Amino acid sequence: MDWYVIHTYSGHENKVKTNLERAIHAAGLEPHFGQILVATEEFAEMKDGKRITSKRKTFPSYVLVEMDLNQETRLVVQNVPGVTRFVGSGQDPIPLREAEVKRILGHMEAGGRLRGSAEVPFKSGEHVKVVDGPFTDFTGVVDEVNPERQKVKVMVSIFGRATPVELDFLQVQPV
Repeated sequence: MDWYVIHTYSGHENKVKTNLERAIHAAGLEPHFGQILVATEEFAEMKDGKRITSKRKTFPSYVLVEMDLNQETRLVVQNVPGVTRFVGSGQDPIPLREAEVKRILGHMEAGGRLRGSAEVPFKSGEHVKVVDGPFTDFTGVVDEVNPERQKVKVMVSIFGRATPVELDFLQVQPV
């Protein structure tokens, strides 16, 4: 099984997870699905002069699904209310790389933050393809990597000019 990312309506991540679990059960496809995750992280904030710990979604509007991708499983996921699409290139969902999955699952188990992860999936000068967001299907070269913020600055050619675009690690993949 591979891990895939599905894009949801903002604020509907937990509803999508619950509805997807019900749809999988109703279709009898449990053997084709593994874990379904809404990644969260704890953070400290000040409220009324007191320090409190709260949770927030690590990847707002995204749900991670471990599954065997085929026509039947894909349709089950796409027909869940609140799901907008799979993250990928055009119509093809792209599975997460093993290093990304380990980092995310490690984060979930530790209850900590993804920030400062020792493993950085990209390096300066590497050619990448944008797989999500307004620059989907653009290619470019990694200019800077910011592991603390899980961001890369990619030089993308727009109207014949190299333009820096800041993207999340999950929005790009190596070419």
